[in-house]
Amino acid sequence: MPQRSYTGQPASSFNFKAIRYEKSDGRATVTFNRPKVLNCVNHQMLTELSVAFKDASWDDEVAVLVLTGEGERAFCTGADLEEQKQFLQRPRDYWKWMGDFIEVHERLRNLGKPSIASLNGIVVGGGNEFNISCDLAVAADDIYIRQVGTSHGSVALAGATQFLPLIVGDRRAREILLLNEEIPAPKAEQWGLVNWSVPRAELGTKVDEIVEKLKAKFPEKTRYTKQQLNFWRDFSWHSTIGHGRDWLAIHNTSPETWEGVQSFDEKRPPDYESIRRRWADDQAPEWLDGKIPDIEE
Repeated sequence: MPQRSYTGQPASSFNFKAIRYEKSDGRATVTFNRPKVLNCVNHQMLTELSVAFKDASWDDEVAVLVLTGEGERAFCTGADLEEQKQFLQRPRDYWKWMGDFIEVHERLRNLGKPSIASLNGIVVGGGNEFNISCDLAVAADDIYIRQVGTSHGSVALAGATQFLPLIVGDRRAREILLLNEEIPAPKAEQWGLVNWSVPRAELGTKVDEIVEKLKAKFPEKTRYTKQQLNFWRDFSWHSTIGHGRDWLAIHNTSPETWEGVQSFDEKRPPDYESIRRRWADDQAPEWLDGKIPDIEE
């Protein structure tokens, strides 16, 4: 028999730095492993996640994937704003970064096997998009979930704007995305944003319970059930993500994005009033220097 090409590799064979990858007893576990920066996502992490998700998908010994974060403070807090600063000057490079972000989510949602988000800490911005790209979610009851796009100079269009109306309903999705308020885990369970909210000490046990229940199902029937369930997510995603990628790249040059990133870097609240004043006074709010370029007659 020739050696199989389309199968998984030993988890120990990957030299991952930004994530941890483990496989055992029918379960693959992927852990965001940047706890010092609250497990925020940089490009290295995206690259490693893509490889790990592909391996878990191809490995016929893996029945379930669990996604979690290192430590107890954060599951994932979205994009690494320290890395993102470079894209203020070269938005065409952000378009490239966003392409890899899209690929990772498509691999996660199309594993061909179920995935569980084990929410061990706060879930913020793009971190929640990883949560909702998973099939099921278990949260420690002392964590919160929060979208931050309209507060931090971005738009949550890599899953949150597409999928939250499907998951929690239109009104609640608008509340989450427009107000950017913290949603405690028990409230997230009530809204359907997570399936279970449990005491922190019981998080691992609950995840193990769900893993075992999922393993006791037929793999092909599970795969196609998931494929069918993905229909509305796929429809909304593929209708919006391409032009959303371009929109975000182009608008990385906007004063709002600059203010959002700079205020984070300077550890201060964004100056919303100044931005709104420029709008109201017609002070070229679309231009960083407040000057509209001259157009020769």
